Formats: sequence, structure tokens, C-alpha cells
Amino acid sequence: MKKTKIGIGFIGFGTVGQGVWKHLQAQREELETRLGLEISFPRVAVRDLTRERGVSVPAEVLTADPMEVVNDPGVNIVCELMGGTTKAKDYTLAALKLGKVVVSANKALIYKFGREVFEAVKTFGGHYYFEASVAGGIPIIKTLREGLVANRFESIAGIINGTCNYILSRMEAEGKSYEEILHDAKKLGYVEADDRLDLDGWDAFHKAVILAFLAHGKWVSENDALVEGIRNVTLEDMHRARDFGYRIKLLGMIRRNFKTGALSLGVYPALIPLDKTLARVDGVYNAIKLSGDVAGTTILIGRGAGQDATSSAVISDIVDAMIGIRDDAHKFLTPSDIDACYRLGETARMATMDEIRSKFYLRISILDEPGTLVGFYSVLAKHGVSVARVVTYEHPGERRGTITLATYPTSEAVMERVVEELKTLPQILTAPLLLRIYEPTHE
Repeated sequence: MKKTKIGIGFIGFGTVGQGVWKHLQAQREELETRLGLEISFPRVAVRDLTRERGVSVPAEVLTADPMEVVNDPGVNIVCELMGGTTKAKDYTLAALKLGKVVVSANKALIYKFGREVFEAVKTFGGHYYFEASVAGGIPIIKTLREGLVANRFESIAGIINGTCNYILSRMEAEGKSYEEILHDAKKLGYVEADDRLDLDGWDAFHKAVILAFLAHGKWVSENDALVEGIRNVTLEDMHRARDFGYRIKLLGMIRRNFKTGALSLGVYPALIPLDKTLARVDGVYNAIKLSGDVAGTTILIGRGAGQDATSSAVISDIVDAMIGIRDDAHKFLTPSDIDACYRLGETARMATMDEIRSKFYLRISILDEPGTLVGFYSVLAKHGVSVARVVTYEHPGERRGTITLATYPTSEAVMERVVEELKTLPQILTAPLLLRIYEPTHE
């Protein structure tokens, strides 16, 4: 019987693209045997045709025009690995309109234009795979769509930005400042060219939005989410967190109250109890904890970035896509999948700041003089905030002190008012730092 021939094309051939090419070439014969297919690589679009690369690609395959990849009749699967949103969206939509399969690692594109991309899938019959868009080598999207499909998720909590986890881990382990470790991270290529994506939480936010859509059928905008980065976290905060029994991690948090329909999404530095798994995940590793109503707690840990981890996820999608083409039966992101997600989202609404509750960590620098603490505690009492633990630190030779405290559960709205009022006190020397305390109910 004649084997089905499947052509794979690339738009974007940087670190990830070359990793996918390298591993596919190494496994080509095995994949062809296992899948009963013939695999080809008709076109690869690159920015610079003359550039030296870490892999060998036949010159006749290379092109500087991505539309040649899209329009090539021998290309069945288009791997969009160029990044960005504007041009990537154009090429993605063009391929879908031709009924082709697009495999992507582009979380920013999905966040910004996901509705449009999914509508193109429904309208034109193409297919879109995006496992590599979230958490690198962790198969979180496949876990949500297949392994745990029977579950409703009360919470999804994850360390989903390897750059921030690397910086915070090294700060704590080596006793170095944020600025020192950030310098090293940039030299190692761990930080995006636009460092706001990593350091201010936006990369993790884009990933969390994708997970929220798959789990709850709701596209969350930045106006409905709490998004904070790690720039204001100091080594002192890490030491104080340890004293309180926690470690600080940048956490992506999705919570759903199925009784009220309230859905919340946040990305922020959080204090995690030392004995919990998420607190022990270091370096560039990612971890995601899913709390399902059927399976209970599931925790996935793996490399969150890098050529091989991301390539593994892309290749997983390519294999699924090849099987779908071979059998004319794709299992993911069919029109019925998309409609099912949107139906799920009809019962969800975004939570108000009064509904989002947690414990909080507060650090303030105060003028060391009589009466200072009276004003501070009066603000907490006025807003009904109860203190679970407080430690005051002196700075010998200076007329200032530092207060760090942990609260009992209260709402985001209340703590926002507390911080704003504290800023007006003349004895407060710097803006207060407010962090959330993550207290998982099951693990």
C-alpha cells in the first residue's frame, strides 16, 4: 500500500526551529516506520539566506519568503516558529485558509489573536496545534485536553516562566542581588529581548490565559487579571519569607468557584510553603499543579524553556498532526472542540477584587521614631486586616526599621486600600511591597 506523504515546512528557523529540524531528521526513519508515512521537508523560510546555522539544510529548500512555505502544495504542516504577532498572524491565517495544519509555540499570538485564529479553523477546515506555547517540555495542553478531560479544575497553579524562576532560585541560593543574577541571565540568553515579557510577568500571563481558555472557556484580558513581575522582590524578602516558612516564586494562578461562576487569573510573586512541591522547583524548570474534581491533585514538572524542551513539544504536535492527516481525523481543536470551550465559558464570569481572597505578605520601611507603629496598625485595624505574624527589623546606625508581616485571609480590594493609605503616612519611607501567600488545600 502506498504511504501517505506529508511535507513539513518551517516559518522561522531560530533556536527552536533548528532544534525541531535536528530531532526530526534524527528520528525520521523511525517515525516513518511507526506511523506508516513518508516525511519530507519541502521549504524552510529564514530571514537571512547566507547565515551560518547549527544544522545543515539543502540550499534549494531555503527561502526568504514565508508565503512560499504557506503556498507550497507539498507542505501539509506549517511550523510557525518566528515569534511576534503581526506577521505571524498573517502567515498563520493564510495557511489555515488553505486548510493546512499550523503548529506553533507562539503564546503571544494566541493571547492576542486566539479568537481570530480559532474562527479561521472553524471556517476553513485547517487545524492549529500549540502544545509548545505553554511550559516547554511539560505536556500541559495535552493533559488538559486528553488525560484529565473528565475534570473540572478549581485551581491551576504554576511556575510557568523559567527565566524568573532561574533568577529567584539563584538569588536565594547564592545570596546575590536581583541585578547581579539578571545580568547573568541576560548573558546566558534566558531573558527575552523585550525583558518586560519575562520580568514583569507578561510571558507567564499569556500562558495562563491559554490554560484558562482550555480549562474554563474564557479569554481573560489584562484588565481582568492581576499581573506583577519580580523586579521589586529583594534578597531581604527572600530571607524573611524563609523565616516565615515560605519561598518566593513567580506564580501563575487560575481559580474558579463553580458555585458562583467566579473565575480569577493572576501572575505574581507569591510565598509558597516550604514543604510544598512548587516551592522546591528551581532553575529553569517549570511546574504546574492541577486540582481536579475527579483526579484530585496532579503535578507536572519539566524544563520550561530551551531548544530541546520546546522542540519536544513542537514535535509532539507534529506527530499528532501527521496522524490526523493520515487518518483524516484530527483529535484536537476541531470546530466542536472550540464550540465546547466557548459553551463552558458561558457559565464563567470574572471575579471582583472583593471575591479574590488570600493571605498576604507585607513589607514596609518605616521611620524609627515614637508613634510610627500606632499609625501603621491603625490603618490595618481600620480595614479589618488581622495579622498572623509580624517581625520588626532594626537597622543599626540608621533612623529606620523594616516591618514584615503575614496576614490572615482577606480580599485583594481590602489590601489595595490598605497599601494606598499606608503610602500617605509620613513615617513610611518607601512604597510598601505586597505579595500573596499561596496556601494549597491539597497536595
